[in-house]
Amino acid sequence: MKYNLLGNTGLKVSELCLGTMTFGGRGFWTAIGTLAQDQVNVLVKQSIDGGINFIDTANVYSEGLSEQMTGQAIRDLGLKREDLVIATKVRGQMGQGPNSSGLSRKHILQQANESLSRLKMDYIDLYQIHGFDPLTPLEETLEALDLLVKSGKVRYIGCSNLAAWHIMKALSISAQTHLNKFVSLQAYYTIAGRDLEREIVPLLLDQKVGLMVWSPLAGGLLSGKYSRNIDAKEGRRANFDFPPVNKEKAYDIIEVMQSIADNKKVTVAQIALAWLLIQPAVSTVIIGANKPEQLSDNLNSVNVQFSIEELSKLNEISKLNPEYPGWMIERQGGDRK
Repeated sequence: MKYNLLGNTGLKVSELCLGTMTFGGRGFWTAIGTLAQDQVNVLVKQSIDGGINFIDTANVYSEGLSEQMTGQAIRDLGLKREDLVIATKVRGQMGQGPNSSGLSRKHILQQANESLSRLKMDYIDLYQIHGFDPLTPLEETLEALDLLVKSGKVRYIGCSNLAAWHIMKALSISAQTHLNKFVSLQAYYTIAGRDLEREIVPLLLDQKVGLMVWSPLAGGLLSGKYSRNIDAKEGRRANFDFPPVNKEKAYDIIEVMQSIADNKKVTVAQIALAWLLIQPAVSTVIIGANKPEQLSDNLNSVNVQFSIEELSKLNEISKLNPEYPGWMIERQGGDRK
């Protein structure tokens, strides 16, 4: 396991991060996972034994139960809090009241305290906004997050599921008003969905913002269970067909990955994860599982290496179609490289 700096910080995080959406299972979240505490403990121990030091959760996952079970697993296993990097998120609906969601100062400060209570921790290493709130000024959101850092309840702040202009606006506000900046973005990125490379990846590299990848297997589509001729009747995609993917293109990519996987005697999932691990913007890739064998397979992706020819095949089959202004920027910038 390698450890990367998270954005422009001195914080080292494992290149694989344990995701916790499968923990618990309440309401909507039962479609993703319904793991009991003893099963959660097994996965957390397996992750730590595999070199992972980074765990990502959110207040909305299983309506708070995921945070609770994450904290309980750490205590049950006797893990040292200082050895772990714990991330959680705020924005989603956590009650029925008019102020029970969003990124207002009121909601953020209340939810930070409630997350700490569920986790039974004194501080959160990385506190992330889970998405954009069109009703709350960014200044208010950033001031509330800055207050949490200065109070000692939060070490770093990050964002998730934002557009490039959202991120750049937030970074500019923080710089101008001397507030703590977002150090990371948690976003969907996969070899079957490289949209992030159009605007956001160049921004992250330029501004030295770390990238945490969610759903690296495209909601299970790249798990090896699916192909053009195989429509799996169980698993994540069968229960929850998300995120949106151009499946015909994905099947073309899977065929190339399957060939490379067969030659290396590894799985398609390991190929998909290994491709992400070598992308220059990526700080960590979030992996989740319902079974220990799934987690074991994902953990072994750190051992996969590609030849130049293999990488060329993967990049060619999965590349984005040219879009303006990207193709014009590339054309005009050729004489300045």
